[in-house]
Amino acid sequence: MKGRTSKIERRTKETKISVNMNIDGTGSYDVDCGNVFLDHMIETLSRYSNIDISVKAEGNEEHHLIEDVGITLGTALKNAAGDNAIERMATKTVVMDDAMITVSLDIVDRPYAEIDCPDPLYHHFFRSFAMSAGITLHILAIRGFDDHHIVEGSFKAFGRALKEALKKRDSELSTKDKAITKGV
Repeated sequence: MKGRTSKIERRTKETKISVNMNIDGTGSYDVDCGNVFLDHMIETLSRYSNIDISVKAEGNEEHHLIEDVGITLGTALKNAAGDNAIERMATKTVVMDDAMITVSLDIVDRPYAEIDCPDPLYHHFFRSFAMSAGITLHILAIRGFDDHHIVEGSFKAFGRALKEALKKRDSELSTKDKAITKGV
């Protein structure tokens, strides 16, 4: 794999996960988590972010599987992004039938997650991803009544926002490392 890449393995009593990620990819994916909806959501994330993602995962039950896949993907993203200067921040709104979702994020290594999600498992997925990636993440469900559409719309908007935020820059966007001197 070329570009900004990462390979992560996570093994616990509950799960066994391996992730290969290329954030300079084309949105290709190879996902097998043993959970059809989770597979579909990771494929959606890959496609909408243009991040190449390969995931093989197994777990003793759905909660552990979804949580640990989120943790592993977030860790892989953080490792792949490295210390490169990037756009950092992005906001994207996506509609999917009845659902309208806005995602705002900042890849700043100040993890925080405020997630509107009707499914506690996927609320936990996004929170786990954000915490392990060091992302400040806000997902706002502006409207929607179909839980599937809200969750899938969230993955689409998250992917689009990641694509924008991970764009390379010539210089760091933050001013935290610069000293400011005032005259007396």
